[in-house]
This record gives sequence, structure tokens and C-alpha cells, in this order.
Amino acid sequence: MTVPAPGLPARVRIHEVGARDGLQNEKATVPTAVKAEFIHRLAAAGLGTIEATSFVHPKWVPQLADAEQLFPLLGDVEAALPVLVPNERGLDRALALGATRIAVFGSATETFASRNLNRTVAESLAMFEPVVARAKQSADRPAHVRGYLSMCFGDPWEGAVPVHQVVRVAKALLDLGCDELSLGDTIGVATPGHVQALLSELNEAGVGTDRIGVHFHDTYGQALANTLAALQHGVTTVDASAGGLGGCPYAKSATGNLATEDLVWMLDGLGIETGVDLAALTATSVWMAEQLGRPSPSRTVRALSHKE
Repeated sequence: MTVPAPGLPARVRIHEVGARDGLQNEKATVPTAVKAEFIHRLAAAGLGTIEATSFVHPKWVPQLADAEQLFPLLGDVEAALPVLVPNERGLDRALALGATRIAVFGSATETFASRNLNRTVAESLAMFEPVVARAKQSADRPAHVRGYLSMCFGDPWEGAVPVHQVVRVAKALLDLGCDELSLGDTIGVATPGHVQALLSELNEAGVGTDRIGVHFHDTYGQALANTLAALQHGVTTVDASAGGLGGCPYAKSATGNLATEDLVWMLDGLGIETGVDLAALTATSVWMAEQLGRPSPSRTVRALSHKE
């Protein structure tokens, strides 16, 4: 039953991360043809933004070493296809294939920046500066740039992350020229009050809610509650992963991303438009689970796929 609630947006854009953030965390490498089919199926289910791959050195993320082979197979996909780039070399590779939407990946904490990027927070921002600048000045057309900010709520080494610290790094990413910012609860420790406090302080610092997306992990079962808190604050971009695929290879306590099906079930019930066909999406995640040889962790996928 659809029962709208007051104070929520009429439409939410789902930023699907399963094909990149999800598959990069698989122990086994998924064949390129399977990845391409996965992305085609996600687009057919109505997802308009699908993060396709990452142009990171294969040494660091071997599961996505086939970016050059995969991206040309997606020319007929009717969806935006952002890709992750870590540095100028990654940007060169992405632009050479015609990518028009890129993302950089920063950290709100020093320890994670060191472990994930082998740099301090300041050094990582300096590394991103020419990447963002060149992407925005691309000869053909300026690329859309997303800035990921991880460890926004808690860090496995540093503990709770002060809100003002997150705001400082978030503003620095936007000042580089990022078009939007994705706030990551990398280890899944956020709770709704914390989410709203961070969003409020970002607003007070001049960061509009229209430039913010949220990326929650479900370690403590709080991802949907945190998403609802963000929606109540006016956020309209939510990251999610089909079938609940993913986590974080550099943060061992991180569990899976918010499952796209669980998100769509809640949004459908609230009467919030997404453009996503839940039945088609569920079938896609069941298919991908078969390719991976294990069941989907998404509660909605399990419930709908077992109905008679």
C-alpha cells in the first residue's frame, strides 16, 4: 500500500553503485561480459545512473582491471555511466573512452586517507585538484564530477568523526569544482540524528542540500532509517547497490551497501518516484546472485523472489 508521508521529496534519484562498488569487493573476478549484462539489465529496470567501473591501477583493484574492455560494451546503455578515477592517469584512461561523468574518492579522516590513498587528507585533495580541473575543462564537453567522501560518521581506527572535520573536507572537495558530494557511512555506524546534524552543519557552512547525496552501509541495520532522515532533510540523491553487493576492501568492518531493492520498496511505499521497476530489478539481482554463486543479502530480493 502506498501511504505518503509529509515533508519528503516527490522524486529520488538512485545512484546505483553495484557494478562498481559492489563487484570490486568480490573475491573472484566477474567476467567482463557478465558485468556488461548486469549494467544493461540495471538500465532496463529503470536505473538512470549506474556507476560502471573504476580506472584504478589493477594492482589495487584487480576485480575492475577490465575497465578498458568493459566501457566500450556500454555504448547503447540508456543511463548515465559515471566512473571512478583516482588520479590524472585514471582520468586520461576514462576520457580516452568517452566518459563524461567521473568521480574522485576522498576521506574525512587521516588514517583512512593513508590506508586507502597512501596520502594525507591534504595530499589527496592536492592530487584531486588537477583531475577535477581537467575534467571540467575537457575539450569535447565538461565532465560531471562527483566527490565521494568516506568515513563521514565513524572510522574503524579513529572512532567517531567530528562533524566539523567532515564539513571542512566536504567544502574542500566542492571548492575544487565537484558538482556533487556523496557522504559515505563507510562502516555503517551512523544513526538518524547524526545524519541530520551533519546535513544541518553542511547547510550552515553554505553547502546546499541539492548538491548532496548519501551513501549508507547497513552494518547495524540503520541504512534505511538513515536514508529516511536524509530525505526528511531534503536530500534527493541516494546511493544504493543492487542486491546489497559491496562493502569496502580497505575497511574490514564495513558490510554491504544499502540494497537498491530495499530502498525502492520503501520509496514505493512512500509514493516517492524513482523510475525503477522493482520486479525487474529484483530479477536482475537474482540473476547476478546466480552468477556469483551465492544468495543476495537484500531482504526485499529474498522476500519477492520466494513468492509463489
